[in-house]
Amino acid sequence: MGSVFFILILVGAALALVTAAVALRAYLRLRRVRAALSGRLSGEVADLARRTGELERGLSDLDARAQQLPVRISKLQQSLATLRVLTGALAATLRQAQSVLSYSALKALSAGRIADLLRVSPVPKNDPRSG
Repeated sequence: MGSVFFILILVGAALALVTAAVALRAYLRLRRVRAALSGRLSGEVADLARRTGELERGLSDLDARAQQLPVRISKLQQSLATLRVLTGALAATLRQAQSVLSYSALKALSAGRIADLLRVSPVPKNDPRSG
């Protein structure tokens, strides 16, 4: 019976040794994965910090541009008002030019017709002006 206990103790010790080896391998794998994960997370955190800095710079640039917008908008409104005044003046000038040109054309046309009528119409012989 002592040998049976001895064999059971040896089998238990062998199982404990195998379990310890498996536990040691799992622990070593855990350390490798943990180190890799830590390195990867550090890289990702550094990338996020860099991107955050870029976003902050972009926001600062956008804020500066947004502050300039009211000035640009007011300048644009002033330019539009000036353009409206100039366009109105140009339209009035063009209307005046059209009326002058149409009057001049009408006048020239009338003068031409009158001249044509004077050239074509013969002077009557009994007219006191012919004399």
